[in-house]
Amino acid sequence: KRFVLIHGYTGNARGNWFSNGVADALAGRHWVIAIDCRGHGQSEKPHDPHKYGPRMSADVIELMDHLKIDKAHVHGYSMGGMITGQLLATHPDRFVTAAFGGSGVPEVDANWKAKLPADKPGPDPQEAEASKKLRGNPDRDAEALAAVRAYPWKAGERSKIDLTRITIPVLAINGEFDNPHAKTQRMQRELAHFQSVVLPGKSHLTAIMAGYIPQEYIQSLVAFIEANDR
Repeated sequence: KRFVLIHGYTGNARGNWFSNGVADALAGRHWVIAIDCRGHGQSEKPHDPHKYGPRMSADVIELMDHLKIDKAHVHGYSMGGMITGQLLATHPDRFVTAAFGGSGVPEVDANWKAKLPADKPGPDPQEAEASKKLRGNPDRDAEALAAVRAYPWKAGERSKIDLTRITIPVLAINGEFDNPHAKTQRMQRELAHFQSVVLPGKSHLTAIMAGYIPQEYIQSLVAFIEANDR
């Protein structure tokens, strides 16, 4: 049983998954693989924006191929959730389940966007403190991170996916101050098997960072995997 974890922007595998207990909670029954995305952590950090974009999702498939992993549970946080969505669009056959953290698949239709329920403004009072800690990451390369953001995406390219064709179970976990409605309304409407978890009082970073992450995040993820494992 394989589990692939994809961290968020400016983070790394250790900080996003190991220091907060997520990886340990999954490791009892799964082989847990956490990638340092290009531009982050211990991976190479090119300063050319064209080295990012779709290459970041292709890296995940290449790693799975290298490790001879046919299918896996895949969970991505924030930027990692965007990568997970791209993989669902291009390689749905490689998933057992998909889980999004601090992310989702946004609306693309203007009419549906206009019908979005209001999200709570927040934020969690500890969000600024968590952001300061993240900026202190010693392997942070500002020029590489700028290149990640500068990739010239085409309009709609990042969220191009037909959710009605996705048949595997999908989970989203978001803080209540992290726009959970905007991130999941389309998923609620179009996915065949979808579960949404909203963490009370949490924002984007305090939902996942060590010292802030609630047990509900880990418990929800583990329960989802156990219910849909095979």
